[in-house]
Amino acid sequence: MKILIVEDHALMRDALARVLCTQGDRVVQEASGVDQALAVLARERDFDLVLLDLALPGMDGFSGLKLITERYPGIPVVILSAFDDKPTIKRALSHGAAGFVPKSYPAEALLNALSQVLSGQVFCPPEAILVETNFNMPRLSDANKSLNPSEFGLTERQGEVLSLMLKGYSNREIANQLKLSEGTVKIHAAAIFKSLGVSSRAQAIVIANRYGIMA
Repeated sequence: MKILIVEDHALMRDALARVLCTQGDRVVQEASGVDQALAVLARERDFDLVLLDLALPGMDGFSGLKLITERYPGIPVVILSAFDDKPTIKRALSHGAAGFVPKSYPAEALLNALSQVLSGQVFCPPEAILVETNFNMPRLSDANKSLNPSEFGLTERQGEVLSLMLKGYSNREIANQLKLSEGTVKIHAAAIFKSLGVSSRAQAIVIANRYGIMA
């Protein structure tokens, strides 16, 4: 497993690298800013995850997040930040982050959060209410019950697209799986976001996991 840490403080990078290397066979590389991170990603595209600080010199973390997720949509980006207020967390998810981990978290909590992201989920601090929807969501009467996509106004095809999103597939990979054009997948994705009352893939995944939407 290969992880890229993007953090401008050397001591923090070293500490994170030590924590990440305590579990399994992990290769950790480091970058002090977004420009350096993009150079590393362009040179080596086999990363499994990027851990990105928001407060970076030269280019702010949100702009860096947007660039990385647009250029490398198959690599999940997790934000690590000392600014863990709800608006910041929500903004990070809306910009395509696959997770948000406050810097106040202990090492074990960080590792658990990254494990969730690497398994295809979106990690959100449980103490934060992250996603506000623009309509009344169905309520689960049973914690173990799953909801059909049709209960959210999704077609069967949109349910299939959402299912592949939950597995971490990029739009191109979804198109190949379903034998569609990438443009058609983007149209389905936009319809999914509208039906779920969200504005990004990350938020859609949060909603799908929260309500147990199963295609």
